[in-house]
Amino acid sequence: MADLRRILETIWTGRGKRARAARALLTPAELLYRAVVASRAALYDRGLFRAEQFSIPVLSVGNLSVGGTGKTPVAAWFARKLSEKGVKPGIVLRGYGGDEPLVHERLNVGVPVIVAADRVRGIREAIAQGVDVVVLDDAFQHRRAARDADVVLVNADVWTGAPRLLPAGPWREPLRSARRANLVIITRKTADKSSVEHVRRALSAFAPRVPVVVAHLAPGDLRSTATGQTLPLHALQGSDLTAIAAIAHPDSFFRQLTELGAIVRPHSFSDHHTFTRAEARRLAAQASNSDFVVCTLKDAVKLESLWPAEAGSLWYVSQRLRIEDGQEHIEWLLDDLVAQAH
Repeated sequence: MADLRRILETIWTGRGKRARAARALLTPAELLYRAVVASRAALYDRGLFRAEQFSIPVLSVGNLSVGGTGKTPVAAWFARKLSEKGVKPGIVLRGYGGDEPLVHERLNVGVPVIVAADRVRGIREAIAQGVDVVVLDDAFQHRRAARDADVVLVNADVWTGAPRLLPAGPWREPLRSARRANLVIITRKTADKSSVEHVRRALSAFAPRVPVVVAHLAPGDLRSTATGQTLPLHALQGSDLTAIAAIAHPDSFFRQLTELGAIVRPHSFSDHHTFTRAEARRLAAQASNSDFVVCTLKDAVKLESLWPAEAGSLWYVSQRLRIEDGQEHIEWLLDDLVAQAH
């Protein structure tokens, strides 16, 4: 599966003749997929397929593409904001790869995290646990579960201006599907303002009535998996570090570390990669001369139990969300959910 994902990502992002030829060959399959997606959407839009309603408000945080938009940190951020407003949130997700539930538990200690491929069943379980509002992580396409608010994320870091649907590209749905959303968040890690504006203009063409927010996902403090010790990010300036990332679009993470002034030696793996003890030992040996070994929180929850004690600390950074534009839209959505929860 990891090898297939790597091949597909090469096809999706490649600019050479082979990648372009592969995309051309996949165009008939893309057109068939597009027709299936459109037909399914029409059945829900016309009420022929019905969504199940629930007794508490439901917020869905999803996207239009396959991974890499920041769904998990954004969903966790919404859960925290709802908790700060006095309601008890619960998080429901499919839990693909096994790392996402652990990340949620680390980011929001005490918040119920329910793993369920069937989101309807997961929401029922959350209600049984006494939550006031459910946050669905990655459920924009899971329309069998009704939701009171739909938040869709679009990643400016990988925006090409010409979204291609599966299997010729990474998009699950065309950009016009954002019309179903109550709010679109353009996320960025290292993308500049012009890239963000390109996405904003495309959204205004396809979903002009949907409010748009811009959010920056930036690395937080360094934290040791062994001791819990934290260090400020400026500790990385001028350091030689080994960086490990098994996420979608790992280059964005590596660029973040480079922009902090570090000399980065990157080691990337496929999204949701399951590390082995042998891999952890090999990475530790390769990093023996580095000042730091740094990974994402998503990787730390899997690597920390495998990391050799004699190799020193494995450090991680989690992504902090900062709203750069459109805060009023966020507040309106949160206040509406809180009002419904009461």
